[in-house]
Amino acid sequence: MILLHRSHRGLIPPDPPGAFAALMDLYERNYINIRRLLPVMPRGRAECVSQTPGGLDLHLRVTERCRYTSELILTYRFGQDDGSTIAEPNLSIRVYHDARQAEVMTAHPRHHPAFAIDAPAHQRPEGILLSTRWRINRFLYKWLSYCLRQGHRFAADPDHPVQGTVSATSSKPAPS
Repeated sequence: MILLHRSHRGLIPPDPPGAFAALMDLYERNYINIRRLLPVMPRGRAECVSQTPGGLDLHLRVTERCRYTSELILTYRFGQDDGSTIAEPNLSIRVYHDARQAEVMTAHPRHHPAFAIDAPAHQRPEGILLSTRWRINRFLYKWLSYCLRQGHRFAADPDHPVQGTVSATSSKPAPS
């Protein structure tokens, strides 16, 4: 039988942006994109750089690796006139391997102070916390999608942690 108009009975409506269920969906999507970007999670601490032609170098640092979680820092690095370096957007991400989710734990972008989610919880109402977490994880989702479209990938041999510079087109580490 062909339906000439849609029946809305029995359909589950999509979760509104900023809702808790939408946030959980973002965590899952971010995990999928992080695993596409980093298919083999290093067994310990590691630092690597993904380079693509015409794109900014993407810096990844694995700061902690446990059985069920990993802590990552993902950023671009910009040189300044005074010789210093600025990391932007500088996101600290926790990856939950067992739950297959990834969430932004801290964010310190200079141009979006509304993303500063690591302020003490007693200073923020719960609704603002949920909304802020949704916005920064939505930002991570879009940024990861952009990086993947540019061709960024971090490749590694599972027996040897990534060290040095890794090109998006080659999985061989550059000499340090």
